[in-house]
Amino acid sequence: MPSVCFYFQVHQPFRLRHYTVFDKSGNYFDEFKNASICRKVANKCYLPSNRLLLKMIQRYDGRFKVSFSITGVAIEQFKKYCPEVISTFDALAETGCVEFLAETYYHSLSFLYSRNEFFEEVHQHIELMQKMWGQTPRVFRNTELIYNNQLAETLEEMNLFDAVITEGADRILGHRNANFVYRPPNCKHLKLLLKNYSLSDDIAFRFSNRGWEEWPLDAPKFARWIDQINGCGHTVNLFMDYETFGEHQWEETGIFDFMYHLPEYILRHPDNDFKTPSEVVRSYPVMDVIDVPHVISWADMERDLSAWLGNAMQSNALHEVYKMEKLVKQTNDPQIIEDWKKLLTSDHFYYMCTKYFSDGDVHKYFNPYESPYDSYINYMNVLNHLRERCKQALTEQKVSEQASAS
Repeated sequence: MPSVCFYFQVHQPFRLRHYTVFDKSGNYFDEFKNASICRKVANKCYLPSNRLLLKMIQRYDGRFKVSFSITGVAIEQFKKYCPEVISTFDALAETGCVEFLAETYYHSLSFLYSRNEFFEEVHQHIELMQKMWGQTPRVFRNTELIYNNQLAETLEEMNLFDAVITEGADRILGHRNANFVYRPPNCKHLKLLLKNYSLSDDIAFRFSNRGWEEWPLDAPKFARWIDQINGCGHTVNLFMDYETFGEHQWEETGIFDFMYHLPEYILRHPDNDFKTPSEVVRSYPVMDVIDVPHVISWADMERDLSAWLGNAMQSNALHEVYKMEKLVKQTNDPQIIEDWKKLLTSDHFYYMCTKYFSDGDVHKYFNPYESPYDSYINYMNVLNHLRERCKQALTEQKVSEQASAS
């Protein structure tokens, strides 16, 4: 019976330029690097992958379906640096076989630090999806699949979503598996979809690993693994970064051919199909309650917050940037507020990580710093300058108000 549910994360941060303590410019972001990386990944991944998915949807008369979560900052860069990417997403949206999920607009850790900012970003992202592709998202994914019971309860209270997706970590599943629809505790309406991390990572991380005992992986073999879930699950949730296709796994590995032929072999079994997340939660009953009292994510082997909160530099940077929220928003200066929000993107803190990464090679593609210490110093220099801009803006406001009063 299993329905294969593909979900792809699309994200590019606004990377900071080299910024010293002596810099006085309010131009914090590296225009050249952001443009070049965006175009590079567009040519290697987004454009060929979108064209491939469109071809697959057409080939199978709508029986092949996928879903995306695309951050607001990624869409801003597509519009600015490679608008042809937007056109290919438009073509996919028009098929009716693609679902767009909601998330934080700036790919931030705001749920952990500021509920007000979290609400603002979620609503901003929903409005963007409505404007771009005429869809009002009914499924939510938090940044990096960060999740706990508290997030579920917050989403239930917001009354905007039918489901939330997160990592199918072993420690939350116990004797159960990720291939069913679940419900968070204390939630009557909201459902929970869990990533099948083993099968997802076979594609995302192990596909080109010649030391892997299952290499080479082809469509018939993967389809057999899906078939084996018949009777042991309703849905196989394959969640991964979209950059898997063409960037993390280069075209030469055969990743595009694998993807193109996969539906052919999966659909040979009469009980198999493809569904979007919303279709999955509408089609299958809740099998159990999954209790997640502690925060999980989809990052690294630990599947926790240590990729962003694993050392003192990260903790300090996050504390300082969120401490500025009231000051920033008091300025009512759109540019200051936008710059601050871009500084909330989780990648900035990921670059400060000092632990060993089991998937570190993947992230080296996009890390602009020589070391995590360089990242921290650069980020704090920017933050200090932004703080001075806020103080100056508030001083000018006060002078203007006094002049008006007199």
